[in-house]
Amino acid sequence: MDVHVTLESRGDLAAQVYRQLLDAILDGRLRSGERLPPTRELARRLEISRNTVALAYDRLVADGFLVGRAGAGTFVSAEPVRGRAAPKGVVLPRAIWRGIGTPVPTPDAPYDFRVGAPDPRLFPMETWRRLVARELRAGPAGYGDPAGHEPLREAISRHIGISRSVHAGAGDVLITNGAQQALDLIGRVLIEPGACVAVEEPGYPPARLLFRSLGARVAGVPVDAEGIDVRAIPKTARIVYVTPSHQFPLGTPMSLARRAALLSWAERRRAVVIEDDYDSEFRFGERPLEPLQSLDRAGRVIYVGSFSKTLLPMLRLGFLVAPASLAPALRAARRLSDWHSELPTQAALARFIDEGLLARHIRKATREYAARHALIAETLKEDERLRPIPSTAGLHLCARLAPGVSVRPAPGLALERLEAYCGETPAQPGLVLGYGAISKERIPEGLRLLRRSLMMSPAPEPPIPLP
Repeated sequence: MDVHVTLESRGDLAAQVYRQLLDAILDGRLRSGERLPPTRELARRLEISRNTVALAYDRLVADGFLVGRAGAGTFVSAEPVRGRAAPKGVVLPRAIWRGIGTPVPTPDAPYDFRVGAPDPRLFPMETWRRLVARELRAGPAGYGDPAGHEPLREAISRHIGISRSVHAGAGDVLITNGAQQALDLIGRVLIEPGACVAVEEPGYPPARLLFRSLGARVAGVPVDAEGIDVRAIPKTARIVYVTPSHQFPLGTPMSLARRAALLSWAERRRAVVIEDDYDSEFRFGERPLEPLQSLDRAGRVIYVGSFSKTLLPMLRLGFLVAPASLAPALRAARRLSDWHSELPTQAALARFIDEGLLARHIRKATREYAARHALIAETLKEDERLRPIPSTAGLHLCARLAPGVSVRPAPGLALERLEAYCGETPAQPGLVLGYGAISKERIPEGLRLLRRSLMMSPAPEPPIPLP
């Protein structure tokens, strides 16, 4: 182990070596069982006598932190050493961050209806390994373009042009680490402190929290069967975030009339519409409506997409399509953020798209997800306590609870409540059921557990009439 030790010119040199090695052991930089440099080698590097280093080692051995093995060297003791916590400190984050936490990972459940996870078993992993290995052998080792690998930008522009009728060339596409970073970059470029950003209610919580963290005043706007209620958008809003193709979490698409109204509102207000085309790839019913981006004639829509559900979340690949007037600022923001996504992965995805493998994977996955969607939707209709909301796309569906119905926890059953997606308005009782993480074979038993966990609250007793 190449351990770093810095010595001051004055003082007890052996004590300094002892203290710095002890610190490295206690805070975990030197772990149990790791071998230290020989005393002669460390003394040569530090330009001090070997006896000085040996004295520090001997003291650590005597204290039980090191152990010497004849003919093998000196090692950190195999006995567990309790690490020292970093100083608690007195520096506090901005007030907004005290209310934003990170969800605690929940253990896997046999009947997992949580939202946002595609089925990794459907992904062609061996093909993907081959593509990535090829790029690792041949790819450049330097920094890349903050806007992204150009062949991937070209491939994405062709893909979304064919599959979603999005009007974009390679120069309009910027590669991101998922949709969340796309929203972060847009916010950095557009949100002034105190600006009003409108979001759907119920809606996507990470977007709402992100905009708040950037200093925005976030206003929830009700969603009905046609999408966001444009008339309810605050007059002060200059940015509105929507999921029109498959509203998250309700699953309903925004009607054409509502899309036209939203674009008209944006033009009148000189506002920006962020269109998150969430889950649009997996569609089981009628032909999807045109994206807002393709209907936009004033250059006020920023289109956001992701491969986290289409492929795998761990790849962390997404993109945005922005008007040319925003491209330089977004490119600069990406460079200042983390420069660019991993180049071999970007290059592998470009080949994955160009060789037709993405389209083939989407067709295969859509068939499987359609079967799961249909099974859940039909089963939910059989229970009058659940009122499924019609949807024809995506990896989840939503069901409202009938009045007086509640859900109790059930072992082995992982669910998400609709209330968790409501930010400002009174909570809407319901369930959001994902079917990417659960196989079709497990769905019937999982739904039986769900139906057994539903409880009807007793009706209140009528008041006793006064004499």
